[in-house]
Amino acid sequence: METTRNSPLKTSKRRLVATAASLAIAGAIGFGAIASGTLPVRADAVRVETTQQNPGFADVVERVSPAVVSVRVTSDVAPVSDNQFGGQQGIPGFDDLPRDHPLNRFFREFRGDRQEGPRGGRQQDRAQRAMPTSQGSGFFISKDGYLVTNNHVVQGGTSFTVVLDDGTELPANLVGTDPRTDLAVLKVDEADHDFTYVSFADDSAVRVGEWVVAVGNPFGLGGSVTAGIVSARGRDIGAGPYDDFLQIDAAVNRGNSGGPAFNLNGEVVGINTAIFSPSGGNVGIAFAIPSSTAESVVTSLIDNGSVVRGWLGVQIQPVTEDIADSLGLDGAKGALISEAQANGPALAAGIKAGDVVTAVNGEQVASPRELARLVGNLTPGDTVTVDVWRNGATQEMQVELGTLPGDEQLASATPSQTSPSGDVSLAGLGLTVVPSEDGAGLLVTNVDPDSAAAERGIQAGDVIASVNSQEVNSQQDVETAVASAEQAGRNAVLLQVNRDNANHFVALPIAQG
Repeated sequence: METTRNSPLKTSKRRLVATAASLAIAGAIGFGAIASGTLPVRADAVRVETTQQNPGFADVVERVSPAVVSVRVTSDVAPVSDNQFGGQQGIPGFDDLPRDHPLNRFFREFRGDRQEGPRGGRQQDRAQRAMPTSQGSGFFISKDGYLVTNNHVVQGGTSFTVVLDDGTELPANLVGTDPRTDLAVLKVDEADHDFTYVSFADDSAVRVGEWVVAVGNPFGLGGSVTAGIVSARGRDIGAGPYDDFLQIDAAVNRGNSGGPAFNLNGEVVGINTAIFSPSGGNVGIAFAIPSSTAESVVTSLIDNGSVVRGWLGVQIQPVTEDIADSLGLDGAKGALISEAQANGPALAAGIKAGDVVTAVNGEQVASPRELARLVGNLTPGDTVTVDVWRNGATQEMQVELGTLPGDEQLASATPSQTSPSGDVSLAGLGLTVVPSEDGAGLLVTNVDPDSAAAERGIQAGDVIASVNSQEVNSQQDVETAVASAEQAGRNAVLLQVNRDNANHFVALPIAQG
């Protein structure tokens, strides 16, 4: 957040808080197949009809605000720092303001300071010391009290309080969370209360440039409203395998996490979850989970308490232009299988490393992220048709999907540093290799620093398992694979490289050293 000092303050004391942009969770103050099911009764969800005579947002805000809440989370984990704004006084660039300056008093309210001690030290309420709290946003999706927020808002919480638009505070129970999409569902049990709630929009119809209205709890200021437009669709911000964010330019700050972004009909098009900022404050780039993703996840959490996703059992990487050329594939598309995991559905169906998945059940796969999303939205146990590109042709594989396992830490091993005798040079590729100790593949012992192999990251210690999907155990095997590629009119060959027990593929130009 950027604070501007007026003339009474010396301009020489302004400071640049941050010099490099970073991805900051727009989070609490202090990221498969979705099982089928239905959300609670939603026939009375809020909907607003806009008119040309009233082009503002007041009608929308008036109708949807009662459905938006502040979420207060209590945990047993102490805050990382009492001073979340930086500097001794806690305001970036203003750490030398007088202690009684209004700005200091203003930010102390947000930090939770209760009073100043006799020597100027901060003294907090004992209850807050014992039970640290954080705050985020959320919104009701049913009249019987189900509400949606972010997983990172409730993570680590031991108790939850929902603050309604009129200030009423109600206890809530955690129904379920999904860290992979950063979503969570809470439930307020009030038998005598029908809550105002909102519904999810069809985000497939949302266009770049359309208005959105964000309502939430930035910096603890509940019921705050900002407006902007949809800036982009399908953003991948590196938060997880199911990244498919809407980018909006409505002002979103810390505490807005879990809050809704509405269209002008009062329907939720996205759930605010992250911001891109050099300082931690709004710079006009925020990311929201699309309503289609949210609705599926939320339905599963309510029905099952967890999210169940389909699992193909592969490690994948993007198809670059070089890789596509080496495989004879028309364009950089699809998802390249770097490894078919042991005991996984793909391996059982005959899919192997070097295959490129181009479609699932007839739906085209443009990228690894698209493959993860498609498979993740299918039900475990379903048999699906997977199109793979292999040996210059498309093949159809029937795969019975498994259930996506929980997060697992893959074991890694350090490559052997011992180089057996008999080094040979693959001069056309800029590599020196020897047969690997276990007889499977060729161990790289040296890489020409001026070669395409070096440019593409191949290192000494890597093991080349195959060239153009043909296993290689000798110099002759490599030369044969290269010659076959040349005869097919290709300008590159595809190397399957193993490093630290993980496979990846690298395309190398044939004619370059």
